[in-house]
Amino acid sequence: MNIFEALREDHEIQRDLVKRLIETSGDQDARDELFIALRSELESHAEAEERHFYVPLIESDLTQEKARHSIAEHHEIDELIEELENTEYSSPGWLVTAKKLQEKVEHHLSEEEHEVFQMAGKVLSAKQKEDLAKSYRKYMADSR
Repeated sequence: MNIFEALREDHEIQRDLVKRLIETSGDQDARDELFIALRSELESHAEAEERHFYVPLIESDLTQEKARHSIAEHHEIDELIEELENTEYSSPGWLVTAKKLQEKVEHHLSEEEHEVFQMAGKVLSAKQKEDLAKSYRKYMADSR
């Protein structure tokens, strides 16, 4: 497995969780469980991705700008999560913010898969792709 396959697997988990989250309503246990699961998944993924994917990309002129942009998007996602944490589940504003989070997450994942991965493929060797996948997956396993 290479780093792109490992990241795509987790991207699918994130897409599923955020889709299911916005289908919830009001102050339900399901909303709480999904939000906690999504928040945990996004936080672990962002930290692991920044350490085990973006670090080598920042070192290359070809991918530095894209890597920095993606890291900035992680911070925007963090801000939306924080906004959700500070809003009552039953508030109408909660779902509005959750939908903004869904749009931001889906945009970020799509951009990563269709732009960053292609550029990273030119910068990373086959061995690096495999080694990064191993370190990324180990980090994710330890954080879940």
